[in-house]
Amino acid sequence: MSTSDCKSITVIGSGLIGRSWAMVFISGGFSVRIYDNQPGQAANAIAEIRKQLEELEEAHMLRGELTAAQQLALLSNYEDLAQALEGAFFVQECVFEQLEVKQSVFQDIERLVGKEVILSSSTSCLVPSSVFSKVQNRSRCLVSHPVNPPYYVKLVELVPHPETLTAVMDTTHALMTKVGQAPVRLKKEIDGFALNRVQAAIIAESWRLVQDGIISVKDIDLVMSEGLGMRYAFIGPMETIHLNAPEGLEDYMKRYGEGLMRVLTSFGPVPDFCSEAKGINKEMCELIPGDQQHLSARKERRDQLLMHLAKLKKDH
Repeated sequence: MSTSDCKSITVIGSGLIGRSWAMVFISGGFSVRIYDNQPGQAANAIAEIRKQLEELEEAHMLRGELTAAQQLALLSNYEDLAQALEGAFFVQECVFEQLEVKQSVFQDIERLVGKEVILSSSTSCLVPSSVFSKVQNRSRCLVSHPVNPPYYVKLVELVPHPETLTAVMDTTHALMTKVGQAPVRLKKEIDGFALNRVQAAIIAESWRLVQDGIISVKDIDLVMSEGLGMRYAFIGPMETIHLNAPEGLEDYMKRYGEGLMRVLTSFGPVPDFCSEAKGINKEMCELIPGDQQHLSARKERRDQLLMHLAKLKKDH
C-alpha cells in the first residue's frame, strides 16, 4: 500500500494526543477525521487546533507546506464512528490508557473497516499483543507510540504485534516519514518499548542519586539539561561513544568498558517511587510551584523551546 494513493486518516479520541496527531497528519496534506464519542468534544478539538495552527503560523513555526487555513480545511469531526471511518486507510487510536477501553474500541473499529485498513494505537505502556488480543485480523495492527508533545518531538516508535505484516510496518514508516515524524522500528514487542525503557533507567538512577543525598533535584536536572541532554539532542548514546574514542565504539569499550561495568554494578535497587515521592516532590515544588498556573506556564515554555530546537535541527 502506497501512502501517495491514500489520503484519509481517522483519529479516534480528541484529547491532547489525538489533537496532536491530527495536526501532524494535516501538516502532511492528509485529510483527517476526528472521532470522539463524547458530544461536542471533537468539534471543540478542531477549535483548539485552529487556535494552535494560527499561532504557529504567526510565529513562522507551522509544519508542512500548506497554510493554516489549508490545513484546517482538511479537518472534520464526527460523533458517529462508522461515518468517521469512511474512506480511511489508516486509523490512529488515542483513547484512555486503559486496556479494556482500547480493546473494545478496536473491536468496534474492526467491524466497520475493510481488511486492508491499518489499525494503530498510541499506547505508551501496553504491548500490542494485549491491545489487539480481541481483534480478529491482527496482521494489520501495530503501536505507533508518539512522544509528548508529538508536534514538536518527532520520534515515533513503531511496535509490531507478533502477527504484524512487514508491509504494514513499511506503510506506517512511510506515512510517518511523509508527515515529518522520525519513525523507529522495534523488531518485536517489549514492555516499555525502547524510549520508556531508556527513560526509566535515567529516572531510576536520578531518583537514587537524589534519595541517597548525592545531589539535589535541581542539579540532577542540570546534569541532563546542560550536559547529557545537550549532546543527546543531536546524537544518540551509541554515536556518542563511537565518537569519543580515536578508533570508534570498540576502542571506547577497550578503554572505558571496565569502568562502565564497575559503575553499573554499583547501581542500587529499583526505587519505591510511591513511598519516596513526597520528599522529592517537596524539593521539586520549591523550584516550580505545583499550582496549575505555574505548571501551565512551564509546559508552554517547554513547548516553545522544543519548537525552536526542532527548527534548529531541521535547518542544520
